[in-house]
Amino acid sequence: MTDLKDIRGLDDRKLETALAIRKAYEAGRLSLEEAHRRLKSEVRSLKPWEIARIEQDLTAEQGGDDCRSRRISELFLIYGPVLDRSRPELPDDHPIARYYQENDRERGIVKEIEDLLQYPVIRNQWLELYDRLSEIRRHFSRKQNQLYSVLEKKGFEHPSTHMWLFDDAVRDEIRENRRLLEAGEDDQFIARQASLVEDLKDLMEKEEQVLLPTSLMLVSRREFDEMRQGDAEIGYAWLGEAAAPARGPQDAPAESGAREGFSADLQKLLVRYGLGSGAPADGKLEMRNGRLTLEQVNLMLRNLPLDISFVDENDLVAYYSDTEHRIFPRSRNVIGRQVRNCHPRTSVKYVEEILAKFKSGEENTADFWIDGKDAFIYIRYVAVRDEKGKFRGVLETMQDCTRIRELTGSRTLLTWSSETHAPERVYGISEPGTSDDEPVTKDGNLTGRAF
Repeated sequence: MTDLKDIRGLDDRKLETALAIRKAYEAGRLSLEEAHRRLKSEVRSLKPWEIARIEQDLTAEQGGDDCRSRRISELFLIYGPVLDRSRPELPDDHPIARYYQENDRERGIVKEIEDLLQYPVIRNQWLELYDRLSEIRRHFSRKQNQLYSVLEKKGFEHPSTHMWLFDDAVRDEIRENRRLLEAGEDDQFIARQASLVEDLKDLMEKEEQVLLPTSLMLVSRREFDEMRQGDAEIGYAWLGEAAAPARGPQDAPAESGAREGFSADLQKLLVRYGLGSGAPADGKLEMRNGRLTLEQVNLMLRNLPLDISFVDENDLVAYYSDTEHRIFPRSRNVIGRQVRNCHPRTSVKYVEEILAKFKSGEENTADFWIDGKDAFIYIRYVAVRDEKGKFRGVLETMQDCTRIRELTGSRTLLTWSSETHAPERVYGISEPGTSDDEPVTKDGNLTGRAF
């Protein structure tokens, strides 16, 4: 595995010299001209991954969450004459190429913002522009759930610990600007656009001059191939469905016989370790209450009206349900990832507290809710313990409860979304004065129980 510290040709002495020259310039001991002359003679050239190593080491030395406070223009100012800033040539469908493509679209939106600032505010124009800008969340989500998780394994932790905060700051900046626009606070809204433009440009440059080239150096072809499917699950900003990877033979759904064969093999493995009672010919797993095939288990979990994630006793993400209605994006690269690394640093302290209290037995549940503009999201964490009370992990459930909160009164009649006639009574749900034992149909006839 290629690690940031073990990249072939990475010369620690060279990087130490580059950093020393930079510190001397920032301390006023060298003029910019003298710094450039020494860099050209003593360092000669710097690759993006060498800059990544310098920045990570400097951050570790100085501490702080300063990815946003240090503009990349400062790096260009000092290292510009020796820095390789060329864009790599990649196939259009390469995961890293998609980030460059999205940035090209984003630059177009930034240019529109700069153009509109010259004219009086026309709210509909700005709202349409911010509708398109909001797609940047997919760009951030892929970075945070896909790319950062792979880079952590390579020793490149700066994106997860620092750039993530910058991502979230820009996301929040866009959200607040939108709120001001909708509230009619035109002057405040316009006053914030210059800062947003500067942040967007800076973040794109940090990606293209450091993050993305370093990722190409660290991540293997096989890992990028695996990344494609997870990227497609989360989606792309401004690229449309055309960016989704074509399904290959390895992505095709397994035939029924293959699924049943795998289920039977799994059952045999469970029996070997004393976790099952046999390997029946029908390939069904012995559950605590019932018998299901592995396919049925997966279908049940995928069709629950809520999202589920499970973190094991070692704090590793072990499972998530890939429902079509998933509230927060997930991808396959999250499996096996430390749960602490699945959150921005501002949230890690809460993750740590929940884990500590669950493991100690002090608490068994923790819940949160988000009352957003268009949805009410309920999130619940449950400590999972075995029959002996030993902590085995954390179950997280997330549900969009918007419709549930809006319900009033009672519904005891069967009603479909496309109902055009009088609804029939739901069997087993009674209104006051009726008996569940004798449900009545629309025509008044008695009917027997179905279950």
